[in-house]
Amino acid sequence: MVAYALQAARTSVPVFAERVFEGLRRVDQRRWAQAYMQGLLTTPGKKSVRRLAAAISPEPAVSQSLHQFVNASPWDWMPVRAELARWVEHEMTPRAWVIGQAVLRKRGEHSCGVHRRFLASTGRSVTCQVGVGMFLSSYDQAVPVDWRLLLPGSWTKDPERRVRTRIPADVTPRSVEQHALDLVDTLADTSRTVPLPVVADLEALGGTSATALIHGLALRGRDFVVAVPDNLQVAVGRHLRVQRSPGGDGHGLVLAARNLFEFDAGTLTHVENVAPWDGRGRHTTVISSFVRIPQLGRGGERVHRTYRLFAVRPDNGRQPVQLWLTSLTHTRMESVLALTRTLSNAGESVREMSDGFGLQDFEGRSYPGWHHHMTLVSAAYAYSRFNGRPAPTGGGERLLVAA
Repeated sequence: MVAYALQAARTSVPVFAERVFEGLRRVDQRRWAQAYMQGLLTTPGKKSVRRLAAAISPEPAVSQSLHQFVNASPWDWMPVRAELARWVEHEMTPRAWVIGQAVLRKRGEHSCGVHRRFLASTGRSVTCQVGVGMFLSSYDQAVPVDWRLLLPGSWTKDPERRVRTRIPADVTPRSVEQHALDLVDTLADTSRTVPLPVVADLEALGGTSATALIHGLALRGRDFVVAVPDNLQVAVGRHLRVQRSPGGDGHGLVLAARNLFEFDAGTLTHVENVAPWDGRGRHTTVISSFVRIPQLGRGGERVHRTYRLFAVRPDNGRQPVQLWLTSLTHTRMESVLALTRTLSNAGESVREMSDGFGLQDFEGRSYPGWHHHMTLVSAAYAYSRFNGRPAPTGGGERLLVAA
């Protein structure tokens, strides 16, 4: 408890806010950013603008000013996220860049990007917004540093909706994999550290979308560990002894990823018992194989890159429930498995932000407002992860702001 208290006192909210929000041009914008973040950290329950305002100041006009700052003020969120990423890199030792998603349930159809979406995790369709996020993750925690809002064609191709929710003219329809690559490119330009392996879950995407992301990462020279769908088309790699396809295109046998594990393990796959990376817990049985992804380069040429496809064998002996593909063909499997677990860290962070940091509580409907809110929630969550939540202040100790 003493160690936690010392850590919590290491950086105050004003000091943190001064650094992360220094990219905002106006003093009043920096002041309101700190106020909103302070409210997210100290307000119990639902984080509506009214409740946030009441927690930081007794002035009645603060609620309107705070709403104006988040929804209408024209501040650029990208410099704030860039500084947040650099701050998180300094505070932790990231092991991976994790692509995650946040499903934000909504009532009505007026919030920017809202649409009906089927969730495999629940087996039901919901009305929601979908945020695609970039997380810096160690082996035990993940912090979001950037976001993209998934906009279906029903939004990007509707002039009235674009004007009403202030979608910028340069925002065009983009798929999940395109957003993911954009997040990777942005962090590569922002980061002051060596690029880390990209971890993502492509299992819910179709084989074509998964192939597009894998190809995009390969063209960027990025290492990755990604969960892939069963129907991802793979070709046996050059390290395996099988008969080539009759066409003689050099790719060998092409089949769905799941089917690869139905063959004799002695010819197409390798089975090994892998010790946990930290030396604790049980060994894991992993089935793996070297493969290629049949694909064409930008000029139509064949792309010859060898990857490792692998799956963890469940204790009950059934077929693997999730398949993974990695470019780290020369990395020890225990290290690769440790990277796969960073994906759950991102999911846990989304749950924590939803439960305690107002991720789901944004009341605005505009495109800039959504990005402002996600930026401020991410900043509050990052501060809390490394410094602890500041104690809620009493009525006479509130953060005083001028309306």
